[in-house]
Amino acid sequence: MTRMINLVLYKLFKYPLYKMRLGKIGPSSRLIQATLDGHERIFIGTKVYINTGGWLACVPLTGNNEARLSIGDGCYIGRYCHIYATSKIEIGQKVLMADKVYISDNLHSYENITMPVIDQPIKQTESVIIGDGAWLGENVCIIGASVGKNSVIGANSVVTRNIPDHCVAIGSPAVIIKRYNAATGQWQKTDKDGQFI
Repeated sequence: MTRMINLVLYKLFKYPLYKMRLGKIGPSSRLIQATLDGHERIFIGTKVYINTGGWLACVPLTGNNEARLSIGDGCYIGRYCHIYATSKIEIGQKVLMADKVYISDNLHSYENITMPVIDQPIKQTESVIIGDGAWLGENVCIIGASVGKNSVIGANSVVTRNIPDHCVAIGSPAVIIKRYNAATGQWQKTDKDGQFI
């Protein structure tokens, strides 16, 4: 009964507010106690579920006034996920994210040893694109790198270089350990560069 009441309250009060504030939010999408920064630059598709404590931000701290964060239809984003765009983060359709995933297209500068890191400028990295159907495990961090279609990133992995379509990658930094072989129709082990072994 409580769940039904919460859903009705969301549809009556919160959804219309998100619809006014966000760049876009599709029908049947739910954000549960989310924090939003730069809400007008955030675009959320249809049937997206963002669980408790998510933080979505799209703030042009590096000077890109076209900054955009987009989340495709049918995505599930777990609890306490943090997605911060200063230029472009694009999450495809039907992407599954476990709890506490961090995605950003930027870093703090640290090179000036005479200045605290907190006082140094934000540095733009590459745009981040998460392909349709990808699965990001618990505590995954993706910084300035993309993940291909239907790829899997194992729990606690740190992705700092692009992972192609249909791969399994793990570790810190994440390396490919398996890839789908279209010729055999099977998933096969690979070396860290994705070459079959």
